[in-house]
Amino acid sequence: MALSKEEVSRIAELARLKLDDGEVEKFTTQLSYILEQFQILQEVDTTDIPPTAQATPIKNVLRKDEVKPSLSVEEVLANAPDREGDFLRINTVLG
Repeated sequence: MALSKEEVSRIAELARLKLDDGEVEKFTTQLSYILEQFQILQEVDTTDIPPTAQATPIKNVLRKDEVKPSLSVEEVLANAPDREGDFLRINTVLG
């Protein structure tokens, strides 16, 4: 399926793209080629192939949630650049 230059210009207009004549020519060729490839794919018989969302079996690998003791205040604040008692001291963010 070959696209015309006018069709490519219209597509560019709908996409709010400003193309010069050279770009229209280039994209006319490229988009026509892409549509031809999709036409070839349309001809493949897929009647016995179930729909799939993922071609490979993927699953989330998550560790078990386990209750563990927290760090102490001293361990948490050990590398703090500035602290005030048991709190981190930071520069004012909002005035």
